[in-house]
Amino acid sequence: MQSRRIASKGATGRIIIKNKKTPSVESENPSGWNLSTESGRVVFKKTDNAFSPAFSRYLPLLAFLILTALFLPAGCETLKTSKPLIPIKEYEKMLAGRFDADYVGNANCLRSCHYHDQIKRDFEASTMGAQLSPKSGLPIVDCESCHGPGSLAIMGLTRRKVKEARKEGKTLSCDYKTFIDIKGLPPTAKSLICLKCHTGNATFNLHAWNTSPHALNGVDCEDCHNIHHGPDLIVNPRDTASMCFRCHQDIKSEFNQISHHPVPEGKIFCTDCHDPHGGNPKLLRKPTIKATCTQCHADKEGPFIYEHAENTENCLVCHNQHGSPNDDLLKLRQPFLCLQCHEGHLINALNTRATYTRCTDCHSQIHGSDLPPTSGKGWFTR
Repeated sequence: MQSRRIASKGATGRIIIKNKKTPSVESENPSGWNLSTESGRVVFKKTDNAFSPAFSRYLPLLAFLILTALFLPAGCETLKTSKPLIPIKEYEKMLAGRFDADYVGNANCLRSCHYHDQIKRDFEASTMGAQLSPKSGLPIVDCESCHGPGSLAIMGLTRRKVKEARKEGKTLSCDYKTFIDIKGLPPTAKSLICLKCHTGNATFNLHAWNTSPHALNGVDCEDCHNIHHGPDLIVNPRDTASMCFRCHQDIKSEFNQISHHPVPEGKIFCTDCHDPHGGNPKLLRKPTIKATCTQCHADKEGPFIYEHAENTENCLVCHNQHGSPNDDLLKLRQPFLCLQCHEGHLINALNTRATYTRCTDCHSQIHGSDLPPTSGKGWFTR
């Protein structure tokens, strides 16, 4: 049974703590608060020697500073600490496969099982399959490079069993559960299976993959590339729009606007402007928006003697790049777009002063010009 402690107020403003098993202990109470027990509860009571009002105002600040000094270093250290979803060793096992299995090679693997014959033919005709030839001098790539060692998968699948099954019209398959569970891997791990080879060769655009928006949003290589689909593992440019629209539904709706880049018509492709493996925020093929646009719109590139302010470097100030309900991909129709920055002015037409509604009828070189204005007032008119 624990000993009971009784606290009572001393005669000189002290806290006296009495314990039945220990002698009485007295302690000074400089804060001006007394500890006492009433009906079995511990109670703090303020005395006359409390802190002065001037000092009491700084108590919350003092408490905050003390807590900050205690917990801020620990908080910073916590932010720096790596917190993987699973232990690192378990993560490595997911990519390495079964440690109790051995590598047997494609010949032994496919000879024991004809379930993957079509996949075998497609793979041999692909770029990676061509690398299997020792004459190429390139790294050897086979089924086990991605799926892990396959000795356990074909265990018990002898040629005799395969022949008997074929006579009965059956097709034996390997024990695929002993391979790396690629479909069950997190996106980052899936991509690492491909990157362990593709970042070591001349595929320079993949070097920025880990920091790209696609990688950071859980997209992996298999979402766009079907390794077993056929000999061509690179997505056909004409198929990129339908592939990209599976995720980018908002962009698809923009291409349904009256004014749009001819991506749905197949005249240009998503990959003309975007590098899906790139590292910049918009996955642009060029460092800037203007550099990307002027790949096709070279007449707008400049430099011009008379430039259109900040519009010279950022085309998106006036244009929606994918589609718009207004002409020429404009964010707003004329003159409302221009009036966001410029004041409107009147013109003389048939002796009637009126406000014109199509600015570019006069200011035809709106992206920039090397010629000065004719009247000294109007800009970008020639």
